Amino acid sequence: MALRKASSYSKKYARPYTRKSKKRSKSYIKTIPQQKIVKFDMGNTKAFQQGKYNYVFKVISKEKVMVRDNAFEACRQVIHKDMEKIIPGAYYFSIRKYPHHIVRENRMYSGGSKGERVNTGMKLSFGSVIGRAAFIDPGDVIFLVAFSEKKAFPVAKKALEKIRPKLACATKIILEKKKEK
Repeated sequence: MALRKASSYSKKYARPYTRKSKKRSKSYIKTIPQQKIVKFDMGNTKAFQQGKYNYVFKVISKEKVMVRDNAFEACRQVIHKDMEKIIPGAYYFSIRKYPHHIVRENRMYSGGSKGERVNTGMKLSFGSVIGRAAFIDPGDVIFLVAFSEKKAFPVAKKALEKIRPKLACATKIILEKKKEK
């Protein structure tokens, strides 16, 4: 079954019954779906920690929203591929939000006789776990790309523009320049 569209989840703010406890009997959610994001930090992390990169692009959210982990992974692949093509290993890329929230779906069937046999209506309406999501507030940094070569500037900007439709919120891209010594 295909994923539901992002608008089904993106503007929802309540988080009912998402507790995961070490004691299984106290957990609301018995199974947690596997993380779809492969890596959160890519490129040369040591150089970034030492402050060797002059240019830092940040993707910042303009609205309060919930973003699924598969959207993060799609964005990660686009940015990583574009940066690796132009300056392999001479950049740092990071996903700044972690999808903690568990997303559930109470599947409802309509039409035909199939619905009568499968549906339980509001009886047992807790729903089944279908994925993870991250809550993002206005002003939160979602992605960070750092590099020092000028030739990567247009590529990084274009890659960050490419990912805008993949996110369920309005974003802005900010460039921070460090003074060169």
